[in-house]
Amino acid sequence: MPAPERSEALRLAARARHDATVARAEAALEALQRQARPVNFAQLAKAAGVSRYWLYRQPGLRQKIECLRGEPSQKPPPSQGAQRAQRASANSLRQQLHVYREELARLRAENTALKEQLARQLGVARAASITRIP
Repeated sequence: MPAPERSEALRLAARARHDATVARAEAALEALQRQARPVNFAQLAKAAGVSRYWLYRQPGLRQKIECLRGEPSQKPPPSQGAQRAQRASANSLRQQLHVYREELARLRAENTALKEQLARQLGVARAASITRIP
């Protein structure tokens, strides 16, 4: 094989290896996100089997990592979603407490009304039994 053909073959092989490595790193990045694991250069390098230095030299991947590493995990995977507790904000908790207090007040009023209704019915039944002539 002449030198120009050999160098072209080497160039194509290097390009294919690079593309495969980028694809592997992107797949590992998506896996980290799906698993709700922290996204940073060290974690991605470990997951993809590449060096951190290589990741820093890839502008597209570097930008994605820098954008994602400051964000909290978007959402846990569906299988673990029910198991993971989500923290509620203080305002959300106050709103829930307010709703529960309103419900409690409504139930107490209903309970009082039912007790009064029962007392009246028992009174009517007793009066009927007393006034009944044997």
